[in-house]
Amino acid sequence: MLDHLPVYRDKIAALKGPVFVFGASGFIGANLFNDIFKIRKDCYAVTHDATKAWRLKLLNVPFENIIHCDILSDNSIKEVFEKYKPQTIFNLAAYGAYSKQNNVNLTYETNVLGTVNILQNCTKEMVYIHAGSSSEYGFNCTSPKETDRVEPNSHYAVSKVSAAYLLEYYAKVAGLKTLNLRLYSIYGYWEEPDRLIPRLIENARKKGLPSLVSPDISRDFVFVEDCVEAFLDAALKIDDEKSGRSYNIATGRKTTMGDLVEVTRKAFNIAKEPEWGSMSNRKWDLAEWFGDPTAFENDFGWKARTSLEDGLVRYSQWQDAVQYETRLIPAFENPKLNPIITAIIACYKDAQAIPFMYERLVKTFNELKVRYEIIFVNDSSPDNQEEVINAICDKDPNVVGISHSRNFGSQSAFLSGMEIATGDCVVLMDGDLQDPPEIIPAFYEKWMDGYDVVYGVRVQREMKPHIHFFYKSFYKVFQGLSYIPIPRDAGDFSMIDRKVVKELVDLPETEQFLRGLRAWVGFKQTGVPYVRPERMFGVSTNNWTKNIWWAKKAIFSFSFAPLELMSYAGFALTGLSILGIVWQILAKFFFYPDTPRGLSTVIILVVFFGGLTILGISFLGEYITKIFEETKKRPKYIRTRIRRGPKAYKTADEIRALVKQLRK
Repeated sequence: MLDHLPVYRDKIAALKGPVFVFGASGFIGANLFNDIFKIRKDCYAVTHDATKAWRLKLLNVPFENIIHCDILSDNSIKEVFEKYKPQTIFNLAAYGAYSKQNNVNLTYETNVLGTVNILQNCTKEMVYIHAGSSSEYGFNCTSPKETDRVEPNSHYAVSKVSAAYLLEYYAKVAGLKTLNLRLYSIYGYWEEPDRLIPRLIENARKKGLPSLVSPDISRDFVFVEDCVEAFLDAALKIDDEKSGRSYNIATGRKTTMGDLVEVTRKAFNIAKEPEWGSMSNRKWDLAEWFGDPTAFENDFGWKARTSLEDGLVRYSQWQDAVQYETRLIPAFENPKLNPIITAIIACYKDAQAIPFMYERLVKTFNELKVRYEIIFVNDSSPDNQEEVINAICDKDPNVVGISHSRNFGSQSAFLSGMEIATGDCVVLMDGDLQDPPEIIPAFYEKWMDGYDVVYGVRVQREMKPHIHFFYKSFYKVFQGLSYIPIPRDAGDFSMIDRKVVKELVDLPETEQFLRGLRAWVGFKQTGVPYVRPERMFGVSTNNWTKNIWWAKKAIFSFSFAPLELMSYAGFALTGLSILGIVWQILAKFFFYPDTPRGLSTVIILVVFFGGLTILGISFLGEYITKIFEETKKRPKYIRTRIRRGPKAYKTADEIRALVKQLRK
């Protein structure tokens, strides 16, 4: 059932390749891609929606056959077209068909602007088949012919009508081979479990029925395999005369909800009577909604070959085979099953290491079968780091390069990347490969278990013993002094969930110590042990001065212990001074009358109390310095350039607009 070859395999073999399936993470797109991929390996699933890609993960699609492309970006489409040179393009990418998809702007952007962007990159040699909708007819939904008036009754319907006219325009003006298939009620494998037919069959397998609307509501139900065959016929038989037209993909049979339930009860021997009206009607539930497929049957020789009863039975068998309740429904309900992971790499004097970091990251993400985004932050490095990052951006649209106006430090570099990261979680890493990408799967496993922050715990460092001792001692002292629990031996290397990233980016303070703030924001956290290797190339940019500066930054950011220590010392020394005065009086007049006035004692006391005073003032100065820095409210970083794939954003307005767009 799952791996059977489709009956139309000869048609699949005859397609001009390579083949692109836009929207392959959706219901019909997944079926179309899956059937084609069973026969030929030059078919690519093109997707951008991480919340729906659970189908591709369950289908175990090889990573190399999944292309991540944003159809709202002409540059993104151009990049993949130039790289793969597709000859047959099926566009099933859409938004707004379901009630939960209620973003009006995104409806028009996806269905209209996205279509324009794809068509702009098509040539006359290519074939473009578009998934339209019977919703285009709207109020005129009673068996309309393609030449009848469209009367859209929703934003989604208006956007699909607009796309249909776009195809006609590009066919007539640009000479493209385009076709719009107006799909009626497609049902079958890989449909969302919360839809009518999946819920009906799920209950029918248990001899029950779900909640139902009115028995008079009608639909024209088309089995998904028949729908896939319609796309294949369209791609194979399109010519200049038919190009630009819209066709109905329907059975031509009106099926009411009452008819559907009776067919189901008969097919599955269900004795239970339906409870009509147990679910309220939706505004688009019109009573006479069915199609006229005559034109497509005449022009392309296609006809829906699967009866409703046969389709329901086959879909039921598929649910059994796919382990529907235990495997598919949890995948549908958990969007983390196919997330985007953003790796943010703070780079300074790491030009040699960056290509190795990129290759190891991509290999790791491929093995995890997850979508990825890699952000390299060039913190004004004096070497050719920017050229190296640009070269990677040229070949991989999933790579982002950020350049800073000066060296702001690794903490600012991480925040700069976190602000524009689009992933479901981010991984913070140094660019010198001392944070091994191979540890990410262990982070990912913990994140999948529900942890919001997973940090690396350095159980061993490949460095000189005395330096290792210094680091261990610092973390032990820091943990003891901090007013919040901070994990010992945990650096910046970590995986952080998107909701935590948002909180960290929104923190107003200018000077930030991320590993401390990461603990301060809370959420569910855990550690993963690893051995921190030596730097692969060059010499470490850290030295004793910088390490001491880091230690001061950590302690004065997350501890009041120095001030408290001075308070305790003040009380103790004041008490000792009073005791000393009393002792001097008693010694002079009662115990040791000949006690001389000691000059050395005075000098020691002056130096001691003077040093103590200066130390206390220095502690106060550190805190006052932090107050001074925070009151100035200078930006944490200044970007001079952002490179996303092949496109570079250089002006302040371009960068600002991009950041506003990406920041969620």
